[in-house]
Amino acid sequence: MSLIRDLADQIVAAHRNDDLCIPIPSYNLHNPPPLIDNEVAVDHYELAGALASIEMGFIESDARILGKAWSRMTLQDGGFNPFKWPSRPEHFDLLPWTRNMNPNAFKECPKRLGLYGVMPDADWVKRMVDAEIPTVQLRFKSDEKAKIRKQIKESVAAAKDSKTLLFINDYWQEAIDAGAYGVHLGQEDLVDANLEEIRGEGLRLGISTHGYAELAHADRFCPSYIAMGAVFPTNLKKMPTAPQGLGRLYQYAKLMSHYPLVAIGGIDQESIHAVAKSGVGSVAVVRAITQAKDPKAAVKHLQELMQA
Repeated sequence: MSLIRDLADQIVAAHRNDDLCIPIPSYNLHNPPPLIDNEVAVDHYELAGALASIEMGFIESDARILGKAWSRMTLQDGGFNPFKWPSRPEHFDLLPWTRNMNPNAFKECPKRLGLYGVMPDADWVKRMVDAEIPTVQLRFKSDEKAKIRKQIKESVAAAKDSKTLLFINDYWQEAIDAGAYGVHLGQEDLVDANLEEIRGEGLRLGISTHGYAELAHADRFCPSYIAMGAVFPTNLKKMPTAPQGLGRLYQYAKLMSHYPLVAIGGIDQESIHAVAKSGVGSVAVVRAITQAKDPKAAVKHLQELMQA
């Protein structure tokens, strides 16, 4: 165990200042610490990678995947180097498909979706279309089917023949019925959504992710784009993980660079430039637009900051 401990310490020390570490949550009987399974590990490097990841604040599912990635990287790259970080698809056993080779791939969307406004209703979608924002998502929340259909129908009509691409959050069936450009689903929505119908109807699919395990899971569906977050703290939605930070975002973007990528979560005009520099082709914002005194001017300014 001393060898594993030493290897893990080397990894943590090498990446302590890379903005990959976040505070470890406090553990108790109801929230036990992550487990490392010695029985199924391939080698010391997998165990060390997993242990180091836990100490850097990665959740258990991410730590398990990172452990395997460290093992593969050590084997493929000719030896252990703590100053490296797993960053290639083959380190994570991601599918080696190109989109043209995968018959189950969802329809393509632009590699760079640009500024991506996440809006609460159809009126806001219309305002974003008028502002010529590149991409907009309708994230309307209601239990009333009639209201949902009305909001989606109005949003689709607003975006039709415009410069703005429209994605509908969650309500995939209504999005199909209304002829939307695409749908956006969370990981929990993938279980119940009819992905074959969405694909068959030609809608684009975006999937939310919150770390390495969910990135690997999303890759299995070959979606049109992958959203990664939350980058910074946000009160708009309860997140399953702590804010990922810029260091992790930069690594996620490097790993998934073969996809159109969207960064999301707590991003404002102060941080949008640094986020855009990560290599993502799109940055999603909410309050940076909806709480602006002049939303149309905010759209223009945010796009300028992304390009700066």
